[in-house]
Amino acid sequence: MSKLGNSANEINEFDIAIIGGGSAGITLAAKLRNCSAVVVEPYTPAERDCSWALWANSHQVKKFASATKGSWKQWRLIDHQTEVRHCSDQYRYTSLSSAQYMSECEGKLAAGVDLVRAPAEDLVAAGNGGTFTAAGKYYKATQLYDSRPPKMANNSLRQHFLGWEIRTKNPIHDSDIATLMDFRVDQSRGLHFIYALPFSDHRLLIESTMISNHVEDKDWYRQAISDWLREQSIEIEEKLSEEIGVIPMHTIVPLDNGIASIGAASGAVRLSSGYAFTGIQAQITQLAKRISVGQYTVPTPISPILIRMDKVFNRVLMAQPELAVSLMMRTAKALDANGFARFMLGSATIMDWAKVIIAMPKVPFLKQIFQ
Repeated sequence: MSKLGNSANEINEFDIAIIGGGSAGITLAAKLRNCSAVVVEPYTPAERDCSWALWANSHQVKKFASATKGSWKQWRLIDHQTEVRHCSDQYRYTSLSSAQYMSECEGKLAAGVDLVRAPAEDLVAAGNGGTFTAAGKYYKATQLYDSRPPKMANNSLRQHFLGWEIRTKNPIHDSDIATLMDFRVDQSRGLHFIYALPFSDHRLLIESTMISNHVEDKDWYRQAISDWLREQSIEIEEKLSEEIGVIPMHTIVPLDNGIASIGAASGAVRLSSGYAFTGIQAQITQLAKRISVGQYTVPTPISPILIRMDKVFNRVLMAQPELAVSLMMRTAKALDANGFARFMLGSATIMDWAKVIIAMPKVPFLKQIFQ
């Protein structure tokens, strides 16, 4: 059990320490039982609230219901020529409140699992564990897990976005459909699309999202959002919040190679799409089961084969960015709703892959495969 003391010189010893209480870190902490553990996170859930998305099956729809902001069985992708609309009987595209989810996890921490609202400092790895300080106290753990965001290499491919949650003056048209990608926006700086989720007929999350190797000035995204809203004849009654984010779409580097990484830092982000929540959930669930029987190795979140295929896809995007919109639309057209969800989740069947491969232009991919 933990040994919490008031002396700055006293070492508080734990079986497990989790550095970072985001999606991976707080999920793992909430699943731990029959051990002493501490999760160290400087920010409250409310201070880093944002929207997390997944294609939820029926079990997940129920599991995450209390943190769900919106859920849609229909979604679409649009370019200047066509619209691809999917309607699924197995999955719902679901947006979660990260603040609500993390708050619920914090409330589920078992006895002996502590939360320290402070950054971890003076971190020194030793074997599988290590020592650090937080809030003026010293900590030592037999096993360390690091869930802090990974480093991003300069000039590397990334998905970056700025979004607003707004209340609209008038009812939103097609409020039962999630717009995953609307490419009818400026494509001169990289693959650019508008992402729009109607949480109700008067409440909308709208993001200007780019896939490129250069993050734009915030006002550039804001202008893209304003232009799209004007073109859709959507007027803002009230701007409720703004969120920004950058997601790596390349092989990442953990902040500390001497500590076992979990979540995004371990490669749980799908390189071709930026989706991570489902992969993190699967990884952490498996890790918690391992810990319960005395095994502490971190499961690989995404298969090596899928990583290789995603890297080829991303190399095509970087080598021939003019193909980007076409590649996305071809993928959506090739698959039905359930197949598209599986593909984005990283659980596509052989038939799903065959349909996508047939739909792709062959020469650009062959060039990158044999490069």
